[in-house]
Amino acid sequence: MPLPPPEATAPHERIIAVAREMFCRDGIHATGVDRILAAAGASKMTLYARFGSKEALVRAALRQEGEVWREAFAAEVRGASDDPQARLRGIIPALSGWFGGGRFYGCAFINAVAEHTKGEAWLRELAGEHQRACLDFLEGLVREAGYAAPADFARQLLLLIDGTVAALMVSGDEGVLRVAARTLDALLAVEERAPA
Repeated sequence: MPLPPPEATAPHERIIAVAREMFCRDGIHATGVDRILAAAGASKMTLYARFGSKEALVRAALRQEGEVWREAFAAEVRGASDDPQARLRGIIPALSGWFGGGRFYGCAFINAVAEHTKGEAWLRELAGEHQRACLDFLEGLVREAGYAAPADFARQLLLLIDGTVAALMVSGDEGVLRVAARTLDALLAVEERAPA
């Protein structure tokens, strides 16, 4: 997602847009509030009046990043085909489009949890919200495609997605996507279908 032009949005919206980009690209700890404000052309007064703290800004930025990512991913997958089975095969092309689209920094939530101490409950809660929303979407796709155990199969698909994203992040090798597509095909072939 490109950043909005500074004149096109209110100061607090520019702050979130810049924070999303910097947190995802550079990391949360590496991104200071002063850098965000300078890039957003906004004041500390706006930041603290609207968000109260850097932690609250992180929450807002990650929530928005998750919403934007899920909407774009769902649109790509649903747009792949009218056929429910073919839609499931659209998962890997959707990841491929993200990887090649110029704004691939890996999963914002996995990255955030990885760079913080593991006991930070608020961050795990945010990541859990994102994971549940992804699982709900995948379970709906699986159910539409007529598989017998949609919740379990959705978890398998999310593990495949997360593993693919992590491998792409570490290696930068698009060959990962070919392996992921073969893995998805194998899962679709062996997973039990619901009785007609």
